Amino acid sequence: MTDAANRLIDVALDETSLAPASPNAEHERRIALFDLKEANSFIVVGEARGPYLLRLAMSEGRLAFDVADEAGARVVLHLMPMAGLRKFVKDYVLVCDSYHAAIRAASPSQIEAIDMGRRGLHNEAAELMMSALAERFTLDLETARRLFTLIVALHARG
Repeated sequence: MTDAANRLIDVALDETSLAPASPNAEHERRIALFDLKEANSFIVVGEARGPYLLRLAMSEGRLAFDVADEAGARVVLHLMPMAGLRKFVKDYVLVCDSYHAAIRAASPSQIEAIDMGRRGLHNEAAELMMSALAERFTLDLETARRLFTLIVALHARG
């Protein structure tokens, strides 16, 4: 399978699963969707039917990865428990709120420190996701980071 096949060509968020979002959260969601469509690495373990379409949704407290081929035929529906990610989602939302508040009133060094913490938390969550999904999907770190941003959009209340 070529590299062109090991990728997502479209990503959609289930509108009924989306949490209400602040303008900042909505902006991050749009950027993550755009960046993810532009560059990603997404392999469905044991399949060679890419490139893929991905629909993310919440289903009974679990994250649903509904993956289809280019023609729209389902390749796999994987339900991932949110238990391991809940703390990361909660912490990430708090750090993002602090970051956006700091932009208005804090010094550049304080903003930079908060942003470094935000990026570190984002990386940790992405690595946890990569590990949790490894039996079903192979992702690179940047793809996992962007997917985590979208998971926050689905899970966190804005």
